[in-house]
Amino acid sequence: MSQKALVLDEQAIRRGLTRIAHEIIEKNKGIDNCILVGIRTRGIYIANRLAEKISQIEGKSIPVGELDITLYRDDLSEKTSNHEPLVKGSDIPTSIKDLKVILVDDVLYTGRTVRAGMDALMDMGRPSSIQLAVLVDRGHRELPIRADYVGKNIPTSSSEKIVVELAEVDGHDEVNIYEN
Repeated sequence: MSQKALVLDEQAIRRGLTRIAHEIIEKNKGIDNCILVGIRTRGIYIANRLAEKISQIEGKSIPVGELDITLYRDDLSEKTSNHEPLVKGSDIPTSIKDLKVILVDDVLYTGRTVRAGMDALMDMGRPSSIQLAVLVDRGHRELPIRADYVGKNIPTSSSEKIVVELAEVDGHDEVNIYEN
């Protein structure tokens, strides 16, 4: 795979997350009864960054949880083949019953990861609503799922891959398109 283009640098990522934080507050008329839940792995770091920005804007904190969707994936047998799946577990700090859950991920592509995330959430309780926040929406949906909050829409071809790199995991922040 070769790098085709840098599409978001550190500043662009920061601006996108700041915009999403403002949109979450506006849509929910504040953050009461809201919780951010990040999908492992990079969704968690994005959720934490959003929580920090929301706290700066609102002057109060919003709870953040971590969601492991490994066992909810519809392609589990394809991805694990001869190995046991690595389940890291979910960590939701409070009951999600009757809360507005903002599910957070790095890239929205086919919609299958988000569907797995919604299934996992519903097994934990019945939220009043589930909203979706993503850093990048690249299109190519296979399921009727759309994001409520998007940092950047990046149209791609099926042969391209979006790679999100975050300082917490990769040592720096950027989003690149790679081509096979």
